[in-house]
Amino acid sequence: MSVGPSRDTISWETSDSSNVAQIEMTQPTTSAGFPSIRLRRLRSNPRLRDLVRETELNPRDFILPLFVRHGQNQRVPIRSMPGHDQMTVDHLPREIDEIASLGIPAVILFGIPEHKDAVGSDAYAANGVIQQAVRAIKATRSDVLVMTDVCFCEFTDHGHCGIVNDKHGHADVDNDATLEILVKEAVAQCLAGADLIAPSGMMDGMIAALRSGLDTAGFENIPIMSYAAKYASAFYGPFRDAAESAPQFGDRRSYQMDPANAAEALREVALDVAEGADILMVKPALSYLDVIRRVKQAHPEIPLAAYNVSGEFSMVKAAAANGWIDEQRITLEILTSIKRAGADMILTYFAKDAAKWLA
Repeated sequence: MSVGPSRDTISWETSDSSNVAQIEMTQPTTSAGFPSIRLRRLRSNPRLRDLVRETELNPRDFILPLFVRHGQNQRVPIRSMPGHDQMTVDHLPREIDEIASLGIPAVILFGIPEHKDAVGSDAYAANGVIQQAVRAIKATRSDVLVMTDVCFCEFTDHGHCGIVNDKHGHADVDNDATLEILVKEAVAQCLAGADLIAPSGMMDGMIAALRSGLDTAGFENIPIMSYAAKYASAFYGPFRDAAESAPQFGDRRSYQMDPANAAEALREVALDVAEGADILMVKPALSYLDVIRRVKQAHPEIPLAAYNVSGEFSMVKAAAANGWIDEQRITLEILTSIKRAGADMILTYFAKDAAKWLA
């Protein structure tokens, strides 16, 4: 069967009815493809490209991580994350005003306490650094959603995400003992005014324990955004500088996920859903777009977050500083890919820059 064009002659009369004009028209022999279908028609005009765009980025999609340290009147630049600082609580009001002015609806807080100990007690102290930060933000802007990371790696002197036990010469995080102090941390943050808690420790039973603990403390309306699929990733390096949270021994592979596993992520997510997670998260984002897609397909009814992590941010910044890439175009392309994969919201260190570019 021929799939090429056929040629027909079409005639019509001119206005004076005295002459007949003829034009040779090329018509396809099939309606299934070229030349009848030309997808470039929808790309030729920039306004039309905007109208048919399938995935839209908006500053309302972003959650900005902030690093809050002890002390006063300090902004300590984070060397591996250009444009980001550890800041003391007194700097938060101005920062929050800027964030709100850019249309970014939410922040997530990470703390660097003055003193660390084996159980991360500053994390659940009434006047711990995160609790101070939450109160300061809420006193400044009630319209900014304050999320708090619920974990212990920033607060422990060993840098692990919970209570460490040494059994038979092997030190590891005690899962069930850690659940108890996670609940204490979450309740302390909610008492300070947190709008949402985001547990990141990857402890088994974590969501069920937190839901029960929050409900018992009278915080049944506080949602939980679970780091449901958090991988033991090399992309966290700059974050560990920023939060001063590198493990002092070993690593976190006994509780964070193997980067080679995707089906396991679906099991982790399903357990968190069953335990009462209100929002799910995949971390990191860029190397795990397939996991984001699979999680969204498995649970389309539950909002999904993705964490565009520090290493993903710093690589772009370093390449842009060397003139190798267009930072704005690369960044917006990355963020679009994360949303296109299925994320409803994105935790990203690019939030302020991206909001300005999108404006």
